[in-house]
Amino acid sequence: MTPEQVVGVMKRSRCLYTQEQVELAIDSLAACIELELSERNPIILCVMTGGMVLAGKLLTRLNFPLNVDYIHATRYQGATQGAKLNWKAHPTLSLQDRTVVVVDDILDEGATLAQILEYCREQEAAAVYSSVLVDKQHERKFPNIKADYVGLEVEDYYVFGYGMDYHNYLRNAPGIFAVSEADL
Repeated sequence: MTPEQVVGVMKRSRCLYTQEQVELAIDSLAACIELELSERNPIILCVMTGGMVLAGKLLTRLNFPLNVDYIHATRYQGATQGAKLNWKAHPTLSLQDRTVVVVDDILDEGATLAQILEYCREQEAAAVYSSVLVDKQHERKFPNIKADYVGLEVEDYYVFGYGMDYHNYLRNAPGIFAVSEADL
């Protein structure tokens, strides 16, 4: 895509949540996580690359001792359709006997999140939680996959902004946007 094409996609997209609404949702996520996990010395495990924005914004709102690490596993790799999970990096911190909070941008079908959560359990984490900015509402989810902490819900649109991308662009969009039918 060219920068001009990206600008066109942005202009044709529909804003589902403004920057202010997203920031309030992140405030709420942080308050819930702090209330429930502040005494558990958690590891905040950012799922790259989409979870980077949410993790960064959450970290400045969490006022208790914690560790931060990342995991890089992706099915999309810039495409709009998911494929086989590609493991690019595992955490450097030991997850054994630790409370882990996996932070990602979106819970769509849940294949990636399910495998990451399973990986954390295999590493003998004491407890594993998940936090997503957006939970997409549809019937195609992996069985029994549900995020513990959810910021916002969206209908079954292809969305971008706040870490979610469109062909590796628009992760930095100031809100949550639905891609127009013309751009799918």
